[in-house]
Order: sequence, then C-alpha cells, then structure tokens
Amino acid sequence: MMPRTEGLHHVTAIADDPQTNVDFYVTVLGLRLVKRTVNFDDPSTYHLYYGDSSGTPGTLMTFFPWQKVPTGRIGVGQSTATAFSIPQASLGWWRDHLTALGVDAAITGTSDEERLELRDPDGLRLELVASSVVDPRNPWDSASVPGEHAIRGQHSSVLTVGDGERTVATLVEDLGMRVESELPDRTRLRAGPGGPGHLVDVVADSRGEPGVVAGGTVHHIAFRVPDHATQELWREYLVDRGHHVTKILDRQYFTSIYFREPGGVLLEVATDTPGFDVDEPLLELGRALKLPPWLEPDREDIERSVRLVTVPEGRDPA
Repeated sequence: MMPRTEGLHHVTAIADDPQTNVDFYVTVLGLRLVKRTVNFDDPSTYHLYYGDSSGTPGTLMTFFPWQKVPTGRIGVGQSTATAFSIPQASLGWWRDHLTALGVDAAITGTSDEERLELRDPDGLRLELVASSVVDPRNPWDSASVPGEHAIRGQHSSVLTVGDGERTVATLVEDLGMRVESELPDRTRLRAGPGGPGHLVDVVADSRGEPGVVAGGTVHHIAFRVPDHATQELWREYLVDRGHHVTKILDRQYFTSIYFREPGGVLLEVATDTPGFDVDEPLLELGRALKLPPWLEPDREDIERSVRLVTVPEGRDPA
C-alpha cells in the first residue's frame, strides 16, 4: 500500500544574523525556540527550531542562519510562501501588533481564509492565515503574544513550479495527498484530514524566474511520517518510483530522507519521533546549545564558531 503523509512536519529556511532571527520569531511572532543546535552538515552555524511548547511536528519553522549569506531570489522551483495558522478573530490583533513593531503587513484573501502577508527581516515571505476552519492545536503562550491570539502552527506552504501538473502528480501519487480545489494556475492539496497544517498550494508559473536558494528563501519543506519503520518503507517506495532519495539521516530529534520533486523543490520526509525532549527537559527547551553525540567532542570549537544569542523568555507550559 502506498504510504500517505499526515501533513507538514516543518519548513526550513535560510537567514543571516541569528540574533535578528531569534528576535523576530520569538518576540514578533511569539513562537518558542524549542531547539538551539547546529547544522549537522555544517556545524559552524546554528540550526534554530521554533514551534509550540514542545516542538510538535506541524508547528515547526527552522533556520540555518549563515551570517553574511548572500540574498537569495524567491522564484520558480521553490516553496515561495510559508503560512501560519491563527484564530479567525485574531486578524485585527495581529495587524495592530505588527504595526506597533514596525512590520509592514497587508490583509488579503477571502472571507473564509483572510490572511496577513508580511516578510521577515531577511525578506522571507510569510502569511498569517485566519481560516474559518477551527485549528484545535494548543499554542505557545509567549510573553509577547497571548495564547488567545497565538500562532497554532503551520497552516500551509506554497510551491511555485514551472509545470504544476507534474508536481501535483508527485504529491498525490508519491506522498498520498488529495486534491482539494483547483483554479487555472493554482491547486490546493490536503494530507490526512486536511485543514491547517495539512495543506500545500501548488502554483504553476511557466514564465517566472527560477529561484536562487540563499538568504530569505526556503531551503526545503518536510512532511510527516509516524516512525522510522514507516520511513524505511516509504524510502523504498520512492526509489521504486524513480526518485533519487538520500539515505536515512539521523537528525537527533527525527530521522529524514530527501528528494526533489519534478519542479525542483527539495522535499523531506521526517519522523514524528523521538522529539525535542530527547536531550533536555521540556521546560528547558532552547535554552542551551545542544549537540548530537557525534559532535560533542568538537563542542569547544563549535561554541567558538557560533555567535551567542539571547532568547526572550516565554511562559512555561503547564
């Protein structure tokens, strides 16, 4: 039987200054820094994870902050917008909150799915979606954004590609998603039950400029798989389908495989387990630099190479 993803796991993007990144996602957006670690493929730079109180898959936004990284170009062959889910009645609160902090945001969308469009300090395109579909996930009750208005997690991601039909076919036939709605140049797909955290919009743009992955762009998006055993089966399935899939990689908090869909977007399939409390208590997530066992012998060198960041404290989870 073909494996089916249950929804989005995380989105990973590229930033420049790590402190600026922390200030925006913790103070402006009110997310919790759930893990302060390094890029396992380049331990000289951070890998920062933001999400809800425990870093639940589907709430996560992560960054590689390479200082002085060139500015990228958002375009074809990329995930071009990342949307977060907020309560429907909170759109006005968020508009006022962002305005007070000097962040430009524009209200767009329909009555069923209004959204605020904004950019982070590196130019990454973000959206806050106030959908009529109730999002039951419990948010992080931060010091800057009260729980009643807080981000619930990922809402959806936009993939912009030259040939939308091929990308849609991959998401349906290889990831088990279903088409929810179609417009001439835009197709919405859902995973599992659908709704916030389970949606991908594929935009066909045959004339757009190709994207350049660097600062202010998405590096990859990840889909959920429950466990390692299912991931192994899925890898075999994807290889049999003709995809060039990486070996299973240990990311300490989950394991991952990667492949590119036909439009050029890098996709990841990541496990829900073991989770972010595998190496530090829930109440202390994100407070210290955590390294996997194979990098611990290099801790002194790594700590010298990454810039110390300070993190505004949120409210401890109950």
